[in-house]
Amino acid sequence: MTRAERVVRELVGAHGRTYAAEAGITVKDTPQPLYRLLVLSLLLSARIRGSVALATARELHRSGLRDPRRMALARWQERVDALGRGGYRRYDERTATQLGEGAELLTERWGGDLRRLRAEADGRVGELRRLLQEFPGIGPAGADIFLREVQGVWPEVAPYLDGRTLAGAERLGLPKDPEELLNLAGDAPPDVLAAALVRASIDSEVADTGLRRAG
Repeated sequence: MTRAERVVRELVGAHGRTYAAEAGITVKDTPQPLYRLLVLSLLLSARIRGSVALATARELHRSGLRDPRRMALARWQERVDALGRGGYRRYDERTATQLGEGAELLTERWGGDLRRLRAEADGRVGELRRLLQEFPGIGPAGADIFLREVQGVWPEVAPYLDGRTLAGAERLGLPKDPEELLNLAGDAPPDVLAAALVRASIDSEVADTGLRRAG
């Protein structure tokens, strides 16, 4: 086994849990999990700690705001309060508005079902990324998060290793070619590989651990 293979497989083994799984979302190609992933992507893309975004995603689910219909019907203050309970206080008012407007857009344009957005993109990943950014609060970073996490159930997206994941690869002295990285990861699915590389890109301890274990 080469050094690069050892680095990737140690990293995936230690840090390859997807952000969706950490938020309690089992990603499936069905409306509710896909919507919850969209909300998580919005939360994670803000300038706030990832742990707070994950806790807030779990709190929104506990509060019943787990599908676009319920999100749209909830009063603005209900959304603000749920965000606050999750610790998402810095952006709670703006995010409450974005969640309500996004839920209405999803309901009116795609019948509350992100699979219809996928069908509209017709296998074009660039178009998927563009359509996702029509949701309030979802910019390029949020779209990338969604696509990294959804690629396990939307295979036309895979391998989706964006700039953030490739920055993690570079930090570990790994190649920056997505197919080559996927080959180095062995049986690890691309969403798991992406999550591990993102953590390496933002956490020096994760990167250093991967290097030490493979050294």
